[in-house]
Amino acid sequence: MDLVLRVGLMGYGFAGATFHAPVIENCGHATVAAIATTQTERAQADYPHAKVVADFDALLALKDIDCIVIATPNDTHFDLAYRALTAGKNVVVDKPVTLSASDAKTLADIAIKHGLLFAPFHNRRWDGDFMTLRALMDSGQLGRVTHYESHFDRFRPKVPQRWREEAARGGGLLFDIGPHLIDQALALFGVPLTVSATLKQHRDQAQAPDYVHLQLGYDDKEVILHASALAALAAPRFAVHGTRGSYVKTGLDAQEDQLKAGLRPGNDGFGKNPPGLLSLMDGDHDVNMECATRDGAYADYYRLLAMSILDGQPFPVTAQDAVDVMTIIDLAIQSDAEGRRIPFTRLS
Repeated sequence: MDLVLRVGLMGYGFAGATFHAPVIENCGHATVAAIATTQTERAQADYPHAKVVADFDALLALKDIDCIVIATPNDTHFDLAYRALTAGKNVVVDKPVTLSASDAKTLADIAIKHGLLFAPFHNRRWDGDFMTLRALMDSGQLGRVTHYESHFDRFRPKVPQRWREEAARGGGLLFDIGPHLIDQALALFGVPLTVSATLKQHRDQAQAPDYVHLQLGYDDKEVILHASALAALAAPRFAVHGTRGSYVKTGLDAQEDQLKAGLRPGNDGFGKNPPGLLSLMDGDHDVNMECATRDGAYADYYRLLAMSILDGQPFPVTAQDAVDVMTIIDLAIQSDAEGRRIPFTRLS
């Protein structure tokens, strides 16, 4: 593919400057063609070839933009995505795409009606450990998975003063980390039969959930998704057990910290992760071994996005995925409030 996807980036705060712009620019098939931000000098210095505009209206008015990426506070996502789609633009929205499943469904319906791409930024499908686990499952090495536990734990005892901690703006771990954990589970197992959740605010001055424990119910397995801001000694990132063996991986994928430190896709060592542990049956004996972790590949998200928009190839992260993830988040809130498992029903 010789064509290059021209991306307009709405927002140049933490998400836009750290997770989107450098990955877009280094995926090999896209460029940051425009940035809408009030941080004009910073954006222009980082991307001198990009057109820097003051607001979303100016970004929408640019005729040569193939896709708009929305990297703004969570409570603005629906309105901005709605305006972009109704203006005929393909859209990527940072997670969570909206604050409710019904809003996500509205956006998905508009995109389908107009033949546009509406994709959630579920980039953690390209975490190295997740890709390793997926390959192990596809190969049959673990047998039939009966127990899947996915943790995203950190130790952040102080509550910073920022919108990401405000419940009214879609702050807290359910909306921040929840979409990644849920999307990874759905990519492996499909939608569940039931959803059960416990949501807590454990830190002093916490305004939104900083402890999230979800259970997705399936006929033949239990899926546990967990995130905490008070885990100085974190549980394994993945602990997956099947009829033929187990896979355990500690530590988070390296790409986030590498991007924060200024490394970029293609730099030496980018995406490199330590191995996990694999235990398999050999006859009557357990064999424990290191399991090499695949290199993380966030750039593949935007590479595949470019191939989809410019060449018409299917994009693996769909509008339906966005709706399903937000449906489970809605059900998690209901489950916590009512203290019971809630049946999953896909919005129609």
